[in-house]
Amino acid sequence: MAEVNRKIHTIRAEMVANVLSISVSAGELVTIGQTVLLLDSMKMEIPVLTEVSGKVIEIAVVPGEIIQEGDPLIMIEEHGK
Repeated sequence: MAEVNRKIHTIRAEMVANVLSISVSAGELVTIGQTVLLLDSMKMEIPVLTEVSGKVIEIAVVPGEIIQEGDPLIMIEEHGK
């Protein structure tokens, strides 16, 4: 059996924030520019968008969680081009 070359993209927090909502679930296909999370920082709602297309393989946060800069949020297995 041939080895599958998987490329995993991790979306990370760019700032300290509170997770307001999660728009996707594990196993769901996402496209570039799709909103996957909504964060709250300093009373501003900040959408988190994907930079790759692929399949959500893990969601590392839950609504209500306070995240720190650099924390992993969502892991996506990129689709080949």
